Amino acid sequence: MINAFLLNLDTLLLLLFGGTALVAAASMIVARQPMRVALALIITMVSLGAIYGLLGVHFIAAFQVLIYVGAVMVFMVFVIMLLEAREADAPRYSAWRWPGLLGFALLLGALLISIWRALPSPVGETGQQNYGIASFSVTFLQDYWLHFELTSVLLLAVVVAALAVIKVSRAQRGADRG
Repeated sequence: MINAFLLNLDTLLLLLFGGTALVAAASMIVARQPMRVALALIITMVSLGAIYGLLGVHFIAAFQVLIYVGAVMVFMVFVIMLLEAREADAPRYSAWRWPGLLGFALLLGALLISIWRALPSPVGETGQQNYGIASFSVTFLQDYWLHFELTSVLLLAVVVAALAVIKVSRAQRGADRG
């Protein structure tokens, strides 16, 4: 009885943190102020750390919170404050809004189809191999963790490049005025 409750509690917590990560990630798209986007990203990363903890990879969960939330997001907030991002008069959405929404719908459809196929098969069928969260997390942490970490290095390079572009643009504006 207690094991069934813990299994249900784990599932509920996984759904709660997954839903929180999804809502916070979606709010990053619609938020207008850069600091609110950064706070939504922090909430997303903390939720992902909690999901890693629920999956039993506590080392990765600790690094998710300590490195990504603690260090990377402090760096991102520092960059936002350094750039003094203000509300622009430019239109809120670009011309890529509709292709982006179409791509999101296709991605969501592919995700739902893959989840549907991974559901346990009926009792009568045999020979199918089903994959669950545990097998996914083992495969991810054994085979793909380096790719995941290299993405963070790429994001750091993008921030440095953005700072360089802004510095050049400010220097050109100063030269044009003078």
